[in-house]
Amino acid sequence: MLADAFAAISDGTRRHLLEELRRGPKTVGQLASGLPVSRPAVSQHLRVLLDAGLVNARSDGTRRVYAVSTAGFLGLNIWLDQFWES
Repeated sequence: MLADAFAAISDGTRRHLLEELRRGPKTVGQLASGLPVSRPAVSQHLRVLLDAGLVNARSDGTRRVYAVSTAGFLGLNIWLDQFWES
């Protein structure tokens, strides 16, 4: 899963989505506005982030609301921290 997380954040669009989600939960439509990619493309990017465990999704009526997964980033943090400890 860690390799998937690094692969997921290697894409600039997905990093942008994560930065937007860091500010708070959002729907696909909210995330797609202001991006030069289609809503289906944003959904595909979110699927990669979901599969890597970096975002969560919950249903809100007919919409899905996405948020950063703190647990997913904890795994990345733990792995990266080994390089900073003496």
